[in-house]
Amino acid sequence: MEKLVQLGRDMALLWSNYWPAYLGGILSTLILALVATVIGCVIGLICGILNTIPYNAYTPKPRRFLLKLIRVIIRVYVEVFRGTPMVLQAVFIYYGLPYFSGNSMRFDSLWAAAILIVSINTGAYMAESVRGGIISIDPGQTEGAKAIGMTHVQTMTSVILPQALRNIMPQIGNNFIINVKDTSVMFIIGFTEFFAFHRYITGVNNMYFPSAAIEMIGYLCMTLIASFILRWVERRMDGDDSYELVQGDSLVMGEGMYAHPNRGTPFDEYSKQKGTLEKASDKERRFSSKGGR
Repeated sequence: MEKLVQLGRDMALLWSNYWPAYLGGILSTLILALVATVIGCVIGLICGILNTIPYNAYTPKPRRFLLKLIRVIIRVYVEVFRGTPMVLQAVFIYYGLPYFSGNSMRFDSLWAAAILIVSINTGAYMAESVRGGIISIDPGQTEGAKAIGMTHVQTMTSVILPQALRNIMPQIGNNFIINVKDTSVMFIIGFTEFFAFHRYITGVNNMYFPSAAIEMIGYLCMTLIASFILRWVERRMDGDDSYELVQGDSLVMGEGMYAHPNRGTPFDEYSKQKGTLEKASDKERRFSSKGGR
């Protein structure tokens, strides 16, 4: 118990002395993770779409060769960046480019280097997620879109991708949470994010474990808040689920039409619109009967 009390005191002391540095590190971490995740999703989306362009024996040979080459390139990219640690990718990109180019290719901005490294890594994971999301959509929807004359681009943008993006939304959230934690390896190139500030602070006062406890709480708070926001976004994407099957008209049921319980349709006996029409019909009948007398 005394150790826990002492730990709390040490953490309070560190926070009171270095809270601007800790908050600055948290802000840098969130910005880097968010920007890199967005760019990585764009990279993954492009790779996933290119990787699922169909071809068959009747496809012209130049196009077929180009599509196969694109798939090979994407496959190599995905396997390399998924199969190696991000810390080594950072070393090879940040230090390797100047080494092989004689310093003609180098990064003047640590932010640009960090965003590029994390984005490329995220894109490799998202490429497979997007490919899986596209494949998971019922092939009958693609065939139906082609049957009404839609091109492949129209089919992807209007039919397949909206459903695929909803299916891969949890994976996008997972990648963002992973990036929040994995940005800690960017200290290897000198980028000062949350974990880099921890290394600097412990180098000054040697209070490693209390500072590490602050780091753990900070990362946990960031990931929990991100998880809450992502679940809220998923529920918003699901839309309203309080739709009931119309049972007042057998023809409507045969057509597979649905009515919202609060709004209804003109064919629903409980709908406001039909009630208005019935009132209008009653008025016409009363007017006709009066005219007849």
